[in-house]
Amino acid sequence: MSSFTRSVSRLGAALVLGLVALAAHADWPDKPVTMILSFPPAGATDILARAIGQKMSESMGQSVVVENRPGAGGNIGLLAAARAPADGYNVYMAAVTNAAIAAAAYPPQPVHLMKDFVPVAGVAIVPHMLVVPSSLPAQNVQQLVTLLKSAPGRHNFASQGPGTLSHLESELFKRAAGVDIVHIPYKGSSQALPDLMAGSSSMMFDSIPASMPHVKAGKLRILAVASSKRMPMLPDVPTVAESGIPGFAADNVFGIVAPQGTPSTAIAGLTKAIRAALDSSELRQRMQEQGVELRYTPAAEFAKVIDQEFQTWGKAVEQAHVKLQ
Repeated sequence: MSSFTRSVSRLGAALVLGLVALAAHADWPDKPVTMILSFPPAGATDILARAIGQKMSESMGQSVVVENRPGAGGNIGLLAAARAPADGYNVYMAAVTNAAIAAAAYPPQPVHLMKDFVPVAGVAIVPHMLVVPSSLPAQNVQQLVTLLKSAPGRHNFASQGPGTLSHLESELFKRAAGVDIVHIPYKGSSQALPDLMAGSSSMMFDSIPASMPHVKAGKLRILAVASSKRMPMLPDVPTVAESGIPGFAADNVFGIVAPQGTPSTAIAGLTKAIRAALDSSELRQRMQEQGVELRYTPAAEFAKVIDQEFQTWGKAVEQAHVKLQ
């Protein structure tokens, strides 16, 4: 075979492969999409991922399979998602605020949310609320601050664990309010809440789904929400900033990203499916009842939100002197 013939054969083969790839992308999706997340089942991230994934599957005509990869402050799931094939069939439900905290609190990791992924869309905020034992005399944030200042170092605050948003929110509150209060970390809300209700700690920033049943049972009291705006499901509960701690805001941002190199056709299809899911009034109502505010954010704007979260929580971790292994 002549060199010319070999060159023509190679060119033909390349053209065929290219056409096959284009056809595959044009037919997206022709198989299930895997949505990886960094937290175990039944938590806020898992609930959100499954609810949105179900609605996405209805518009795509393909199922969305949720894959839980918890551990190491979210870095195990992040690594798994970054190393997944960038073929449009693998996405990551990013708990952006948690990822920003983990990036600053843990030693440098081999992957990074901002460097190894492309934003698809922001999907929700799932803010925490400031709760206290019902036995505590404080009825609002200012009364809590007065109480804490009256006995420096004698009160505790519970958290979901070192380096979590629950922990860092309290550190921000502690610094902004000028109070001296001791950190008592737990392994998640389920372990922290019994002691909080018993009065072992005086306050905690916790997720609405986890704490609300105890609020309704009269064992906890809500003083404020940590978000920048009031929550629709709790319209009478002020934000921490409204309660006299200006500048305090922790929206707890969530969104969907894809590994770098994911085809643009797949990104466009994913965006369309996400938008359709978030437009569902049934889903919006169901999520709102669980303390989740669905909020669609286009990719370009979502990228800016991610950058801002990393800046904000990077500073918070540094100022709180949080370093984890």
